[in-house]
Amino acid sequence: MDPTTAATLGGIAGLALGGVAMAAIRLSDRATRSEVVSAPTPSLPPGVGEVLSVLRSSGILVDASDRVVNNSPAAVAHGLVRGQELVHAEMLGLAREVRRDGLIRESEFVLQNGLGEGRLVVSARVAPLGADHVLLLVEDRSQAHRVEQVRRDFLANVSHELKTPVGGISLLAEAVRAAQDDPEAVARFATRIGVESTRLTHLVKEIVELSRLQGTDVVSNPEIVDVGACAADAVERCRLIAEEHDIELVLHADAGCEVWGEAELVTTAVRNLVGNAIAHSENGARVGVSVRRPAEHLIAISVTDQGAGIAVEEQERIFERFYRVDTARSRATGGTGLGLAIVKHVVDNHGGQVSVWSEVGRGSTFTISLPTVARSHVPALPPTGASAPVAMPPESIEPPERPLTPVRGHR
Repeated sequence: MDPTTAATLGGIAGLALGGVAMAAIRLSDRATRSEVVSAPTPSLPPGVGEVLSVLRSSGILVDASDRVVNNSPAAVAHGLVRGQELVHAEMLGLAREVRRDGLIRESEFVLQNGLGEGRLVVSARVAPLGADHVLLLVEDRSQAHRVEQVRRDFLANVSHELKTPVGGISLLAEAVRAAQDDPEAVARFATRIGVESTRLTHLVKEIVELSRLQGTDVVSNPEIVDVGACAADAVERCRLIAEEHDIELVLHADAGCEVWGEAELVTTAVRNLVGNAIAHSENGARVGVSVRRPAEHLIAISVTDQGAGIAVEEQERIFERFYRVDTARSRATGGTGLGLAIVKHVVDNHGGQVSVWSEVGRGSTFTISLPTVARSHVPALPPTGASAPVAMPPESIEPPERPLTPVRGHR
């Protein structure tokens, strides 16, 4: 073989060997990259995921590294879980204690709700689940906590409110005894005793009425109620006190405004709103009452006054029991602070909503919205005449339309 041929064959062989070597190196690299080195993940006990997915309470499962591996939808909705982390350090600490000694623990926490000042009251039961997991079952107790707080406040407020007229009557009785030789003083003190007795009677009556309303969530024996007739009755009951303060009562009621409920309760709610408007209006002012159907399935009862109005920061609290915007004025007018609380419970029991528009210096408009009776279920009823004259519609004295602000909670 000549030298040229030998060199050519040697070059070809060298190239082939190099290609084989490169292919082997690439295959080796690819195999190395395909290997996944990871610690084995502890398996969850069977059925845990399915149970968590249907829980109404908050269920949270954390592993040995404090990572949330599964949770119920409520845990996210209540802000207890964010991604794979427990949001609140208090609950994380309880989970670590259970993992450390394997003992089931129960505790109650007051947690920050989001970024604001709201608080979430929860009870947590934490137990080990298998060798590597801890299960947290968390119940939202915020509503029960609020109810208990309201109950304690109610008892404290009732005690305080009853103490004032009872103490006044006691002091006045002593004054009458000391002034028995002064007929004019006796007559003056006796008049004051009558005023305090009337206030005490009114307070006890409203407490009993409020307790009765709170004892049930719905009207027990509903019937078809003519809301216009209820409003006319309420206006007539307030007419005497309105005349004493030279306040004109204006009533406008559309025909055929009917709801399912109890007529006396509806009348009480409207009367409380009208009495409240009178108490917070100056002499010579006007209070308007309207009953209308703003939508096919809705009846609206509005009471408008020309009083001083309610500040925005006060509007969220005016339906709380014993809450008064102007305490001095309420004392002077005999207000108990329960009128609007009774209105709210009556409306709630009838499946409706109460709202308020108010502006300082321009007056207030309270509106009760109730679901109307379906026309197909209303029997033929004779027309009911209003007992109060219709002077002019209250829209003429209402402020320009503004969005009504629903309120949760008497001036």
